[in-house]
Amino acid sequence: MKLTELHIGKIGRIRSVADSPFKEKLQEMGCIPGSLIKPILKAPLGDPIAYELEEYTLSMRKNEAETIEIRPLDPIFAT
Repeated sequence: MKLTELHIGKIGRIRSVADSPFKEKLQEMGCIPGSLIKPILKAPLGDPIAYELEEYTLSMRKNEAETIEIRPLDPIFAT
């Protein structure tokens, strides 16, 4: 499932970041396999989206988020 498909408030675990011009930048910002990520706020027109990534907030555009593959998690098991 792509990160852009994860609804606000739901939690996912990053599985991979696809090869793209954004890959290195996203990895430097903490988007690495195994990290927990949760969309928390969407701009009025839907782009960009703010995500809670581990212990900080990260904002990214949809075209960047499209390159991130996640596995959705049940909030009870997201620890």
